[in-house]
Amino acid sequence: MNAVTTSPKLHDCRDAFVSVLERLGADNPKIVAVCNDSVGSSKLGGFKAKWPERLVNVGIAEQNMVGVGAGLANGGLLPFVCGASCFLTGRSLEQVKADIAYSNANVKLIGISSGMAYGELGPTHHSIEDFAWMRVLPNLPVIAPCDSIETAAAVEWAAQYQGPVFLRLSRVGVPDLLPPGHRFELGKANLLRDGDALTLIANGTLTHRMMKAADLLAAEGIEVRVLNMATVRPIDVDAIIAAAADTGAILSAEEHSIFGGLGSAIAEVVVAEAPVPMKILGVPGIFAPTGSAEALLDEFGMSPDGIASAAKALIARKTARN
Repeated sequence: MNAVTTSPKLHDCRDAFVSVLERLGADNPKIVAVCNDSVGSSKLGGFKAKWPERLVNVGIAEQNMVGVGAGLANGGLLPFVCGASCFLTGRSLEQVKADIAYSNANVKLIGISSGMAYGELGPTHHSIEDFAWMRVLPNLPVIAPCDSIETAAAVEWAAQYQGPVFLRLSRVGVPDLLPPGHRFELGKANLLRDGDALTLIANGTLTHRMMKAADLLAAEGIEVRVLNMATVRPIDVDAIIAAAADTGAILSAEEHSIFGGLGSAIAEVVVAEAPVPMKILGVPGIFAPTGSAEALLDEFGMSPDGIASAAKALIARKTARN
């Protein structure tokens, strides 16, 4: 009798976000939510039902939304400013720079439906530049959790952290990878699997695809290290240097342009501290077309099979170099 295999349960990280937000909000009346006509997509309906006076919906006015968040923080409240990541970062970049980062305001920016999660709405709704825009700003940690467990832990951490935070969440379901009770540490990568053939590094929706690719490689006798690099800024320099020293090559993947994102942040460390062969998988410097997030990731070489193939090519480069 053949064994029945079941796919892991997929979780929407927005659910983990609002669950923690509502729990924290019950104990801390200073927690407020601000959104841009996105109560539904930010899943703030429960928060609104409990505390309607603590939710500010500014309408489709992202620049105002960020300014309102900064003003609420200056007044002693703890605002979570929620909106589609493409608009929260793109439309209001000047306000994020001046009102939030430069002012070091205690505002938590929650970029919802990031990457290509709004795939069917096309290039205007893809958020594949937000890592680049956000990580260049001083004072602003940039975080992309890999699953619902890390999302919950990151929200807990953000609420205690004194200063601005950019938390990037998808609406695409992902399996849980980290153990229950995981504690988020800013700037610290998580070792999900060890090996010495090369290192795979990802965050957000790509981490579980990296793990599947590692399984495919292991079936061929190739053992690779897998790091979940949720914090893009500040990046875990020590983990990158150790990966380069121990495995001799690094392959990164992200739901973002190959320019300016996670791979670029890793490469900045590699070139300065530990030069080894490296490849960055992502959207190859184009406006990504219309299509589901899953199909687009596959199209850009980030299916588990595609990642495994890129890894084997990179291992061949490493071998030739040695």
